[in-house]
Amino acid sequence: MTSPLDSPDSSRQGGLARLNERSRDIFRHIVDSYLASGEAVGSRQVSRLLPTPLSPASVRNVMQDLEEIGLIYAPHTSAGRLPTELGLRFFVDAMLELGDVGPDEREQIEAQVRARPHDGSLESALGDAMSLLSGLTRGAGVVATMKEDLRLKQIEFVRIEPERALAVLVAEDGSVENRILRIPSLLPTSALIEAGNFLNARIKGRTLPDVRFEIEASHAAAEQELGELTARLIDAGLASWADSAGGGPQLIVRGQANLLQDLTAIEDLERIRLLFADLETKKDVIDLLSRAEGGEGVRIFIGSENKLFSLSGSSMIAAPFHDERQRIVGVLGVIGPTRLNYARIVPMVDYTSKVVSRMLQGR
Repeated sequence: MTSPLDSPDSSRQGGLARLNERSRDIFRHIVDSYLASGEAVGSRQVSRLLPTPLSPASVRNVMQDLEEIGLIYAPHTSAGRLPTELGLRFFVDAMLELGDVGPDEREQIEAQVRARPHDGSLESALGDAMSLLSGLTRGAGVVATMKEDLRLKQIEFVRIEPERALAVLVAEDGSVENRILRIPSLLPTSALIEAGNFLNARIKGRTLPDVRFEIEASHAAAEQELGELTARLIDAGLASWADSAGGGPQLIVRGQANLLQDLTAIEDLERIRLLFADLETKKDVIDLLSRAEGGEGVRIFIGSENKLFSLSGSSMIAAPFHDERQRIVGVLGVIGPTRLNYARIVPMVDYTSKVVSRMLQGR
């Protein structure tokens, strides 16, 4: 009997990524059964569902290994197995095969959202979209709009995965908005902290676009000043540009003896050094602000991951919608039990958010 892990000494996280095919099949059947009925499934039932014959005893051994790495659990003694929150997250992230929105449902969504005239109430149109999602998915539809002129009190960037970070925006009115961002995998965590400190010194009482505009203007002015200072040193024969090993240009300073006799040149060189450091900081901050304004597509929150409602045993599938300037102005989605039909509901929420975005962009 083989272990579901290719390496017995793998960590839990590594183990999830290296489940063998047999273990994935058994795990998939446990999750599929749970999503369909909400009930635990036993080894004998799973053995009958597998495409390749396997004895109940062999299935039990695999289920025990799946339980040890936290993917499934027994609700009570001698019961079958159910997926854990970690198991559902692994299934959604690594194994979920999304369906598509059928022609009839697309037509229904389009008709319902666009039924309101262009001069109609946005709240009414969004209410229609919420009711439609609720009816189509048998979950609770939810819509949250954002203030375009939301004035911020604080901002923080928290890395949650190598290439994903959470932007926490705290408004002056006490509301909190979380946005998932994609970040470069090589971006150090210290850069996120520095960006947050940099912004918090400037952002109080202002909107995100306002601060971004100011930093971009400051960045452009610094680049112009840097160009003028380096040109002055190069014209004086005290420095030159050269290609560096990293691929970018490098300022080479020469004639240090002459520099020491020229206080203006020394001041220019120090100013250039400070500008280089300042530009690098602003570049990282501008990049993070751009990502925070853009956000991401459909998000799935399972069980206790759903901090907004703090509901154990629930899931939320949500997607942002955008205005004509591609700014996120709201989020719509569906809340229901953790055994939602993710394969069907995820594309439906995604499609509805796109229809609402097109409606707003055409108003």
